[in-house]
Amino acid sequence: MAVQLKGLTAFVTGANRDRGIGRALVVALLERGAARVYAAARHPDTLDALAARSEGRVIPVQLDVTSPTDVARAAALASDVQLLVNNAGVAARLGGNFQDPSWVAAGRTELEVNVLGTLAVTQAFAPILARNGGGAVVNVVSVAGLVNFPILASYSASKAALHSITQATRALLRDQGTFVAGVYPGPIDTEMADNLEMAKTSPSVAAGNILDGIEAGLEEIFPDPTARQIAELYLRNPKELEQQMSGAAA
Repeated sequence: MAVQLKGLTAFVTGANRDRGIGRALVVALLERGAARVYAAARHPDTLDALAARSEGRVIPVQLDVTSPTDVARAAALASDVQLLVNNAGVAARLGGNFQDPSWVAAGRTELEVNVLGTLAVTQAFAPILARNGGGAVVNVVSVAGLVNFPILASYSASKAALHSITQATRALLRDQGTFVAGVYPGPIDTEMADNLEMAKTSPSVAAGNILDGIEAGLEEIFPDPTARQIAELYLRNPKELEQQMSGAAA
């Protein structure tokens, strides 16, 4: 189901980082003609300059996706939303010995934010989308949700769970006319990827490709060259892809 971005109202989580996909999506939505974009972040003051330049089209919102109070307040504020972009996420650990107990602590944080936070926000906004004609939900997952990157073991597990939640959301909101897409980026040049030694796509390019996919009605969006390569191998030979990722961690 194609989504017309011009004139709609969007809500984007995780929009605070200057080099983040969330901030780039807010800017790209404005460029595509969105009437209003609620830009949600734990520290909404980081969005003040962008809001000022937008002439009232960007509305900063305080949101910790793990806080039921914040989630309820955000939904009450943004009752005109037609597009929900769940971008907020965290990678709590990179690399390390398998026996290190800090993997478990990292996994709890990542599951709480990346999976349960996304689910809670979507639950809060689903009735709003229904009242506004069905609308759309877009979850920013990761190619790490399709195959585990051992240096990001717990993060990959959380993104695999988010991939599953995205499929469930698509099925359960179909009857209310809500379009649901999953976005599966590869390495994007954000703060989260600073320690990864590989070619990266700029957030602005990724954001543009994500919006192209939304407008085309794609249920799975791969917004960068690495993501598209991984997706092709995942569909053709998932065991070979697993072996490649295992070898990369050796």
